[in-house]
Amino acid sequence: MTHRPLIICYILLIWFAISFITNLIGPLMPIAIADFQLSLTMAGFMPFSFFLAYGLISIPGGMLIEIRGTRFTLFVAFALNLLGALAIAVMPGYVSVVAGLFVIGLGMALLQVVINPLMRTVGGEQHFAFFSVMAQLVFGLASFLSPLAFRAYMQRPGVEGQPLAWLAFYWFFGAAFVLLALLNSRLPLPAVELKDDERAGTLTTYRSLLRRRDVRLFFLAIVAYVGTEQSIANWMSQFLHSYHGLSATEQGAIAVSRFWGLMALGCLTGLGLLKLIDSRLVLALFSLLALACLALALFAPAAVSLAAFPAAGFFLSVMFSVIFSLALNSVREHHGAFSGILCSGILGGAIVPLLIGMAGDHWGLRAALSLVFIPLLYILSVSVWARPLVRNQTLHSGRQTPAAP
Repeated sequence: MTHRPLIICYILLIWFAISFITNLIGPLMPIAIADFQLSLTMAGFMPFSFFLAYGLISIPGGMLIEIRGTRFTLFVAFALNLLGALAIAVMPGYVSVVAGLFVIGLGMALLQVVINPLMRTVGGEQHFAFFSVMAQLVFGLASFLSPLAFRAYMQRPGVEGQPLAWLAFYWFFGAAFVLLALLNSRLPLPAVELKDDERAGTLTTYRSLLRRRDVRLFFLAIVAYVGTEQSIANWMSQFLHSYHGLSATEQGAIAVSRFWGLMALGCLTGLGLLKLIDSRLVLALFSLLALACLALALFAPAAVSLAAFPAAGFFLSVMFSVIFSLALNSVREHHGAFSGILCSGILGGAIVPLLIGMAGDHWGLRAALSLVFIPLLYILSVSVWARPLVRNQTLHSGRQTPAAP
């Protein structure tokens, strides 16, 4: 395939855009609260609308790829992203922001559904693991840069202190989606044939899986993980401002940036650890350290809190991939349908931050964020009750071995 490097760069560019735009919500939250005079509950509907869309579109997105193909699915995704960005930029207001984020979330979820099998097809089966790690690094880089770009723009002379100055980002995002759509029409994208573990299942398959207790428990684990990640990322800046008087566009934005940067670094560290020890032990260790970081972030002095919030990102980093692999390794068939069920657990990113906002209005944000200990403890419990059919291969085992009964 003569255009392979170009298409791979295009896919990585899409990953960059997904991460950059998604992770702007965290540093934006305190600014939106001030600009629109929002309660914490109302602010919580911003991540709620975005991640609700993720949870709703994951399974239908796989069906759309099978029916209409890759290029059409990409066009639909970019059209939704453009529509959502323009809704925010053209009609600035709380309702349009919430609605626009929902529509952007639909588009982002579609993009994530399509670009993984596209990368596998373009890069080749034998190189898929390498390109997947490369995509994770690009995603991490964008998540690190997004809050920093927000900080740099919001502190420019003539911009700092101006209400709704952040709308400029959504004009830029709209232009970026138009460019990506044009590239989609010009690049010779290959036809993607979904593997069995990428195909959406039948209604009967989903019903059969959902009757299993372990499937429901793993779904809740994904809900818990995404809810934890997004609650910390979206509320840390507001917490640092409310309890320690730190600037949302300065220290708050830097803290969010470091959170995502350390999460990317943690992914690489986790990959190394998974070659040495059982994935359930890695999950237990990182869960305990994440719990400790959260406690320090919420109850320690400002300097410690400012370091502990980002450090939590390092220890959250391996949880999604470990939970996902433990889940898929716990069933013998219907991995595609099970993946769809698990991806729908991204709804946790909608539900938990909203609950934090609602609780924060009644009890204060410190008490509300203390609720995040509950999903973290549930994730820790996965390391105890998970019974995968095979364990992760380590350097000591030399091969995948049956799990202990």
